[in-house]
Amino acid sequence: MLTIKELRARLVAPLDPTLFNTSLLLMALGFVVLYSASGSDMGKVASQARNLGLAFMAMWAMAITPPHKIERVVFPVYVVALVALVGVALFGEVSHGARRWLHMGPVRIQPSELMKIALPLALAGYFEWRGKAITWRDFVVAAVLLLVPVALVIRQPDLGTALLIASSGFYVLYFAGLSWKVMGGLFAAGLAAMPFVWHVLHDYQKKRILTLLDPSQDPLGAGYHTLQSMIALGSGGLIGKGWLRGTQSHLDFLPEHTTDFIFAVFGEEFGLLGEMVFLAAMLVIITRGLFIANEGSTPFARLVAGSLSMTLFTYTFVNMGMVSGILPVVGVPLPFLSYGGTSLVTLFISIGILMSVHHHRKLVKQ
Repeated sequence: MLTIKELRARLVAPLDPTLFNTSLLLMALGFVVLYSASGSDMGKVASQARNLGLAFMAMWAMAITPPHKIERVVFPVYVVALVALVGVALFGEVSHGARRWLHMGPVRIQPSELMKIALPLALAGYFEWRGKAITWRDFVVAAVLLLVPVALVIRQPDLGTALLIASSGFYVLYFAGLSWKVMGGLFAAGLAAMPFVWHVLHDYQKKRILTLLDPSQDPLGAGYHTLQSMIALGSGGLIGKGWLRGTQSHLDFLPEHTTDFIFAVFGEEFGLLGEMVFLAAMLVIITRGLFIANEGSTPFARLVAGSLSMTLFTYTFVNMGMVSGILPVVGVPLPFLSYGGTSLVTLFISIGILMSVHHHRKLVKQ
């Protein structure tokens, strides 16, 4: 029978201190900002606390699971996520002109969030299965695995999430050895295809791109979100207006202030110094994730850890770029701060997988 000390060691040992403590710090910061952004709504804070409890359980479950056991289920998980995306297209709930949610009994899920995890896992599993015999054909197969879910998410339409899913898959291809010549060719092809892509974009997506170039051309319409978030960030100055004293969110000038634009609330109340603290903490997590990827015991572990770490960077960069007006508004939540259940659970699943790669790195021979 295990002693209390042994039981505690088994429960705590898989939790990487750097990732765990930094995540706790960011979540504490997130609750502080959410309380202010929601207008002191304890109901929303309590709901996020429940989401966090579920997220922590998912993180711990992934942390104690060896990567080789995770690898066994990556393709079934990918298929389930893909079927769920098809289910959204056929039976999904329409909200704000988009079909992104799927009801499964009493639970409402957003399958595109699951695909953010399932896709890099499946691609890493495929390259692990191919071993050292990887050829250009394998990258073609991987591209198909990537493009099918991306196309389904674009159809919802949800261009922002589609780009994030595509980036998570691209990182796996990059770490698996995709040639710079191929990446350069794809980039050039993307530039050449822009005139054709423009014609298939939805009107609201075109307006977002045009608004990026000049948000003042429609200050009460398409440019409203960007202008108000820029005002909030700028008015925070160096040290901010102080907690609960942000006017842009409290007077309802700032839209979506608990989700996509919560960084604007944070910047207005805590200023540049607060933003630097957040960025430093995110840098710690991302850097730690890349170090873990470097010491992974198998190609699968290294590819997954590298992709998930860079995906966290992409989430952060896109959200902050959107809020500060240097990127189009695409509806991407900010890790740890934005309110939301599905996105929080998938975030901590990623953290848990990184912990698993680190904890089990010595259990498999190099």
